[in-house]
Amino acid sequence: MKMPRLTLPAVVLAACLLTCAPSARALENQTIENASAQEVVDGMANKLARGVANIATGWLEIPKQIVNTSKEEGVGKAIAVGPIKGIGMTLVRTISGVAETMTFFVSTPGFYDPLIDPPYVWRKE
Repeated sequence: MKMPRLTLPAVVLAACLLTCAPSARALENQTIENASAQEVVDGMANKLARGVANIATGWLEIPKQIVNTSKEEGVGKAIAVGPIKGIGMTLVRTISGVAETMTFFVSTPGFYDPLIDPPYVWRKE
């Protein structure tokens, strides 16, 4: 199966932006009114990178949910319920990625906070 042309550059861009993004703790009490210009730009970049990453990797929710369901409820349920949960979470993660990418310049919710938790598919809940 051939990957779309933009998938690899999008993942590389997201990885580059994530390494430069400020920590969540640094932005915890920030607002647009008391943030410096650099902090606002960092928040925008982080939100954009998170959105692009969630668009590119949203499909990874399917195997993640199968594994999580297997650990929590056994292999039988993982086979039956895991893919359904994965498809649902794929839609949620991808749609939130699109929303964050389209609105990266808007500081809400919070100070460029993620729309879903965990903010990336590879982080633990």
